[in-house]
Amino acid sequence: MMTIAETLRAARQRLQTASPAADNKTAALEAEVLLGFCLNQSRAKLLADAGGELSPAQADAYEKLIARRAAGEPIAYITGEQEFWSQPLHITLAVLIPRADSELLAELCIAEAGARAMNILELGTGSGAIALALAYELPRCKIIATDFSAAALGVARENARRLGRRHPEKQADFARVEFRRGNWFDAFGADEKFHIIIANPPYVAADDAHLQRGDARFEPRAALVAADNGLADLKLIIRRAPKYLSAGGMLLVEHGAMQAAAVRELFVAAGYENIRTRRDLAGRERVTGGKI
Repeated sequence: MMTIAETLRAARQRLQTASPAADNKTAALEAEVLLGFCLNQSRAKLLADAGGELSPAQADAYEKLIARRAAGEPIAYITGEQEFWSQPLHITLAVLIPRADSELLAELCIAEAGARAMNILELGTGSGAIALALAYELPRCKIIATDFSAAALGVARENARRLGRRHPEKQADFARVEFRRGNWFDAFGADEKFHIIIANPPYVAADDAHLQRGDARFEPRAALVAADNGLADLKLIIRRAPKYLSAGGMLLVEHGAMQAAAVRELFVAAGYENIRTRRDLAGRERVTGGKI
C-alpha cells in the first residue's frame, strides 16, 4: 500500500502527463482536492497525515477519480461542487459550471439595486448561482429566476435549500427566490414588471473551437451554443426585455468578449439608453447594460 504522500505524488504526475499545459502547482492542487473528496477530509488534514496509508478500497476509488480528471472531466462535475460568491454550490451535468467571471453580472445588479426594494428577474439561472448570490446580498428584493430545463431548476432549488441550511439567518431570503420553468420570457404574463433583468444566455457560436476544449466538452451544449454566430438568444432577450421592465428599468447581459460591439448595437436598436459595457477581471468586455 502507498502512503498519502506517495499517492498524491503519483496522481500529480499522472495529471501533468495527461495535460502537459498544467503547471505542477495546479496538478498538485487537483490531486489533493480529489483525494480529500474521496476520503471526506480537508486538504489540511491530508497533508498533516501524509504518512498514513490508503486502504485498497480507498486507493481504487481514488484511482477512478484521477482517471476521470486525466480524461479531462471538470473537477466540479467529479465532486459535484463548485464555489461561487464564496458559497459552495451543488453542480451536475445538467448545468454549466459557475465561473468567477459571471460574478461581474451579480456585482453590477447588486450595485444597481443598492438598498432599494426591487423586483429582479434572472433569465437562464442554471445552478441558481447568481440568483442565490442576489438573495444573499439583497434581502429587500423579490427575485424570480427561470430556466427552460427542469433538471437545472432542480439543481437550483437544491442549492437554495443547501444555502439555507448553511446560513440559517438567511434561510428565508433563499427560500423566497421563486424558480419558474420557461424559455426566456415565456413564464411571464404581460403585466409582470421588473426593475432589473439579468441574463447569462448561450452566446457561443456552434463552430467555435473552444467547444472542443477543456470544460466545455462536458457542459450542456444547449446552455452554451446559440445560433446566428452566438447572438440569437441575446437578440431575443434585448428585444423583448423592455416589455417586462418598469420605467427606468435596467437590462444586464453577459456575452462573449468579442461580441461587445454587436451587443451594444442591439441595445441601441431596441431603444435603450445609458448603454455601457463593463470589463471582467481579465480586462475583457463581458457585461453590457442599458435602461429604458
